[in-house]
Amino acid sequence: MSDADTDPWLAGGLAARNALRAALDADSPAVLATVAGAEGAAYRRPGAKRVVESDAARAGDTEDPLADLAAAALDDGPLARTFDLTADGGTLGRGLGYSGVVDLLVEPIDASVEPALDRIAAGERVAVVTVTGGDRAPVGARAIATPDGGVEAADARPPIPDDVLADVRPTAGDLAAAGESARITAETDRGTATVFVDGYAPAPELLALAGDLDVRPVARFAREAGFRVTVATPTGAGTGIDAGDVPAAHRVLAIRPADLADAVGRPADTYAVLLSHDFEADRLALASLLDTDVPYVGVMGPRERFGALAEALAEDGRDLSDADRDRIASPVGLDLGSDDPAQVGLSVVAEALAVANGREGGRLTRGEGPIHPRPDV
Repeated sequence: MSDADTDPWLAGGLAARNALRAALDADSPAVLATVAGAEGAAYRRPGAKRVVESDAARAGDTEDPLADLAAAALDDGPLARTFDLTADGGTLGRGLGYSGVVDLLVEPIDASVEPALDRIAAGERVAVVTVTGGDRAPVGARAIATPDGGVEAADARPPIPDDVLADVRPTAGDLAAAGESARITAETDRGTATVFVDGYAPAPELLALAGDLDVRPVARFAREAGFRVTVATPTGAGTGIDAGDVPAAHRVLAIRPADLADAVGRPADTYAVLLSHDFEADRLALASLLDTDVPYVGVMGPRERFGALAEALAEDGRDLSDADRDRIASPVGLDLGSDDPAQVGLSVVAEALAVANGREGGRLTRGEGPIHPRPDV
């Protein structure tokens, strides 16, 4: 199995896409299992994935109900199955939820997913549209949808009929734009098709301006949470940071704080935190970032320090607008009640992740409704 962790199921983010890419690049075939639908108390949402390597599939693990399905998919092609976990979830249930009904799409990993992976790597949004049932098209028929409503065929798979695509195209485009996944039923004059639309969004970027090694836990937690992590070291800082100092970062670069915006590749998907502990560096970096469309800038330090930063910016002719203040978080982080560096790092990343997910970061026990609302399609 991929991921030797206790839970081999991955949410449909950066880790899942890395596992898919690794499977494509490997010499031996592999199988992808995807949650295409879930009802009841399943804590994995549609789009959760698990990669099963060919050796594991052929071994026929009697304790893993997915092993036989993976072997069958290698022999016969894509298949869809429903698991009722309400009585006894077994190994599969422990990975997906305590109880509930889960629909799985189990398929060989082939070239049909490469266009989606390539687009995501280029910072685009896309959805993989796959038939999972009905009488209009075979299970596994596939197309690639884009946010603008475009669709294209996927290599190595049968095409989805035009009448089905015409029916699902608008919703597929919306799901591609939102990076969300859902199941849709298309009713046509020639039959019915159930399709699973799997929205792929680029990994969010966490950009941290840091002058010392207290950035390590921030980088580590951010990477594990699915961010691509850039650590920017202010040039002229007393102690520089290089890639060996922060192994969790995807890249480490030296940059003038006034040029920090140059490190922003995808503004709408970038969440910045200023941890330099240097007032002038933070002032210059904040001014630079506010000239971009980044939705979040966390600034380390007490409120009084941020007040002084705002005054300094005003003296430079940059009065903070209400929109500026809405995307600045200072003090940065959620209130976890600790000043331990690791726990502060967790606090910082948790707030950035909440903003990236459109949440406030409050306690779930005080909320109402489902933890993970499903797309309304």
